[in-house]
Amino acid sequence: MEYTALEVFEIILKLGIGLSILNVWLINRKKATPWRAKDASSMKEEFAVYGLSKNMMIIVGTLKCFFAVLLLISIFYPSNAFPSIEWIGAAGIALLMAGAISMHFKVGDPPKKSLPAAIFLILSILIIFI
Repeated sequence: MEYTALEVFEIILKLGIGLSILNVWLINRKKATPWRAKDASSMKEEFAVYGLSKNMMIIVGTLKCFFAVLLLISIFYPSNAFPSIEWIGAAGIALLMAGAISMHFKVGDPPKKSLPAAIFLILSILIIFI
């Protein structure tokens, strides 16, 4: 099967977003990163900084992983139906990333802390409109 350059670009976006989100939530959630709110050293501490409960962290993490998996599945099972699994995955990620950006602003983080969320928001919107 031959792919156009645009299809290859879209696959790369889906892989980048999907695998990155799964990495953050399944592998590195207990590790410090320069992107965590304030001086949080884990996902649990970061959600506490935001004033959110552990249950909310579990809900958000589950949703992010679910939408990331939908993006990955859509690589192998494209659909022209609306809403497609691709659209649901990308729209869900975009919505959650907008929420992440707003939480960084809520706690007074410098804008650079929102950079990964902003990038994933933009890339998710690109997927929706490609």
